[in-house]
Amino acid sequence: MPVLVAFLLEYPFYLLPAFPQIRKRLAGPRLPGVLLISMLLPYLACCAAARQFDALSLVKVAAVSLAAALWYKVLPFTPPADLAFLGFLAAIVMTGYFDRVYPVPYPGLQTAILGRMGLFHSSVLVLMLQRRIVETGYGFLPNRREWRIGLTHYLGFLPIAAALVFPLKIVHLAAPAAMWKIAATFLGFLWVVALFEEFIFRGVLQQWLEEWTWSRGAALVLTSLLFGAVHLWFRGFPNWRWALLAAALGWFCGHARNRAGSIRAGVVTHALVVATWRGFFT
Repeated sequence: MPVLVAFLLEYPFYLLPAFPQIRKRLAGPRLPGVLLISMLLPYLACCAAARQFDALSLVKVAAVSLAAALWYKVLPFTPPADLAFLGFLAAIVMTGYFDRVYPVPYPGLQTAILGRMGLFHSSVLVLMLQRRIVETGYGFLPNRREWRIGLTHYLGFLPIAAALVFPLKIVHLAAPAAMWKIAATFLGFLWVVALFEEFIFRGVLQQWLEEWTWSRGAALVLTSLLFGAVHLWFRGFPNWRWALLAAALGWFCGHARNRAGSIRAGVVTHALVVATWRGFFT
């Protein structure tokens, strides 16, 4: 019950960035306080009544929230500060920071997702309201054109993926998963993981690289290579085969974003690829 309450508390905060008129009301001095509350409330609901509650862990959650919320209050809008902010987010996610903060009340119930979702919505709001990045199309419901472009790029990626995964033995065929699992994987990535990754890589980093290099093509290639590089740690470092595949996927997602003028097209491509991988391969 406490875990359920925690997710219900996180839910409205997670939805908030997708509604421009509502999120704009948070701009200004109130934003750090709102972000701090948005991360502490789910943690307290999840852990305060449990024996796993740890005051130091509460401080660690607060520290991440305040670091993100105050980043651009302290640092200027410069490329080094921007890249450091993205590096900070990557370090929190890739090191499993929240896995050591949130308890596991029951085997298989990973409450650390609450911390990651809190970091997701906090960083999106910071980048939109404080850093004031250009609107990226952040949202949960792609329109018809974005679905079409996303699907087209997914189909275009498949032969490239096949040319990589089978000779390099990156993945192996497996018995098809149940359709409900494939659908659940697709929606989970469409609305959470792929949405955040596409926002950071294609909506923010690719946009910044376009400004810094004055070249849309160079920005697309560089962003794709960086997207591949962060996957070097997947299933054991250095997994260069997986990084190569991720870089190729990054190019298709970034190209979909360029075609549609919105990251939601890339999110569709990304989510379809992951659902296919988890549904039919190991």
